[in-house]
Amino acid sequence: MSRQTITGRDPQSGRPLAVTVQDGLILEIQDGRRDEDAWLSPGLVDLQVNGYGGDDANLERPDPDAIISLTKKMIATGVTTYLPTIITAAEVKITAGLRAIAEARRRSKFVADAVPYIHVEGPSISPSEGFRGAHPAEQVRPPSLAEFDRWQDASGGLVGMVTLSPHFKGIEEYVSALTAQGVHVALGHTDASSEEIRRAVNAGARLSTHLGNGIAGLIPRHSNVLWPQLAEDRLTATMIADGHHVPADMFKVMVRTKGFDRTILVSDAVAVAGMPPGTYTTPVGGRVELHANGRLSLAGTEFLAGAALALKDGVARAMSMMGCSLADSLQMATENPGRFVGGLGVLRVGSPADLVRFTIESGGTALNIASVVVKGKEWQ
Repeated sequence: MSRQTITGRDPQSGRPLAVTVQDGLILEIQDGRRDEDAWLSPGLVDLQVNGYGGDDANLERPDPDAIISLTKKMIATGVTTYLPTIITAAEVKITAGLRAIAEARRRSKFVADAVPYIHVEGPSISPSEGFRGAHPAEQVRPPSLAEFDRWQDASGGLVGMVTLSPHFKGIEEYVSALTAQGVHVALGHTDASSEEIRRAVNAGARLSTHLGNGIAGLIPRHSNVLWPQLAEDRLTATMIADGHHVPADMFKVMVRTKGFDRTILVSDAVAVAGMPPGTYTTPVGGRVELHANGRLSLAGTEFLAGAALALKDGVARAMSMMGCSLADSLQMATENPGRFVGGLGVLRVGSPADLVRFTIESGGTALNIASVVVKGKEWQ
């Protein structure tokens, strides 16, 4: 394959770079032109995507074509690696969704490249109102290794992350068994005690899913699910940085507590994300209203109905909420999640050539994608 050179400024140093790629890998990194005005970063990595731009990973009748279309839209936003996320549902619906994603990977090489594995969020979460979020109460159930095995049979072994609540009896055995198979276990949508959280971590859980959300509006000030997860250094926390799911002061405190190295930005985007402002009807939330500022609420209310911003916009909003550098914000959307998908999200010789060139709007409110390179090929 012929060589190609991609240029842009290094977000860490501001230095102009010229990155040569060949055979899908970064071959060398040299100094670039001084007049370079775009930034150059590893492709973004999103560990939680329910849908985007009208495409949904949780359709009543799962469709491989919807996953192929979703992947194209993800790449166009600068996300070169993502996890389609299947939420709490009847087992037959979960397995149908898993089969559709596996089929999309078989049909399309770029889907196979972009989707390393699947994230199943639920169904073993808290049944309590508030903590359960938008997940259907009637489908919440205890963890079952037999059901997990059926997920793997349906997907060809593609389930690589599971979000659960550790309050269930026998959770340590379940977490340990999944971890032994190389599956990442995350804690989320939970009202578990500190001791239950600690036992799950001892068994192998290493992530907190969208920390600060999937929690009731009113919780005890001392004994709640936030403090033990924030205090546990073995847990890396994912957070939705859209400015709506977590207020700026809370986001800043949580990132300072976990540190930039143990914080990951996710979009948790739903199907109407990326759509024009307006009112939509969704299978889970019913009638919802997408506002111009990216807030998605139940129509006629202020209650959130999901997340509706691309990860690139979360990078920009994290900078604003934290007052941090572009490099620090990008780390939380590239290198940090990359640790959970085989070491992607880094700009170094020998790494996969997944790159994104972008500019930042005046005031730092958004990242504008100029071009995306996937495995050394410019995405069209």
